Amino acid sequence: MTNLRNDLFLRALMRQPVPRTPVWIMRQAGRYLPEYREVRAEAGDFMSLCRNPELACEVTLQPLRRYKLDAAILFSDILTVPDAMGLGLYFETGEGPKFKNPVRTANAIRGLRVPDVRKDLAYVFEAVRTIRRELNGDVPLIGFAGSPFTVGTYMVEGGSSRQFATIKGLAREAPDVLDHLMNIVAETTIEYLNAQIDAGAQAIQIFDTWGAALEPDDFRRFSLASMQQIMEGLTREKDGRKIPVILFTKGAGPLLADLADTGCDALGVDWTTDLKSARELVGDKVALQGNLDPATLREGAETIRQGVADTLASYGTGPGHIFNLGHGITPDIDPDNLGILVDAVHELSPAYHS
Repeated sequence: MTNLRNDLFLRALMRQPVPRTPVWIMRQAGRYLPEYREVRAEAGDFMSLCRNPELACEVTLQPLRRYKLDAAILFSDILTVPDAMGLGLYFETGEGPKFKNPVRTANAIRGLRVPDVRKDLAYVFEAVRTIRRELNGDVPLIGFAGSPFTVGTYMVEGGSSRQFATIKGLAREAPDVLDHLMNIVAETTIEYLNAQIDAGAQAIQIFDTWGAALEPDDFRRFSLASMQQIMEGLTREKDGRKIPVILFTKGAGPLLADLADTGCDALGVDWTTDLKSARELVGDKVALQGNLDPATLREGAETIRQGVADTLASYGTGPGHIFNLGHGITPDIDPDNLGILVDAVHELSPAYHS
């Protein structure tokens, strides 16, 4: 299927037989690694790191030097898309991402336009090309974007939010305006992801962090429909190979069945839904990715190994499982503990593959 030396991740996404369960970790390039913190200090700030293709490549590769992971994921941020739309992304120390120009009114939202992503986000695609060159066929590279609802939440709230008051107010009082926002972000995201694929991304993940904060009907209208729009606009084959797509909606639970009908290849599952239940919901439609609670990595070696064993047993035998955490690794984790997890997946997972 590929000229990769290790294509277990891509084969598992296609539900093809593999000798063991492949493993990668969300946020595997990040603040838990001291070498990452050194490069970020060199860059000066987070966005300067994102905008430097050579440094973005370096931090993408750092975890692969430490651990026997089966995929690399592009180092970037989901909010580069609204930044390209003119919202002025910046990061406050201790407060996370913020926008200088949030869009909180109908007029502001209707004034948004799809940017020239290949020009405005050229640094992302140069990073993809650089990473592919440096990987040299060792493992596949995952590209990514945020879901339109998740990205839109930051755009209208102006930054991180716990209550989602502004965007939920739009859903109730001006749903057509929110539809317009979702459409603009979806169209931009299609262009953005297709450019990542053109540059060399070999799989795509869409992070829907906040979609499940909506009531089920609103989730289907504002989050699921926009992800479906992206699925229908994506390049799904490049150079004779399929480009698999993973959808990850945090807290999806029973909504996994709806997500499985989008045409994606895999679903990320967070730790609040066990894989056995998720597998019963989606059947053989898609592969499943996950889903050890990230907090397990704060524990000792035996607890981590038991967590890996329980996660593998929850999915059970057969193809279609990619081991991951149920969300991203947190900055407080001892890097050695991730090594324990990866080694345990390598040791324990072959028993689930005939």
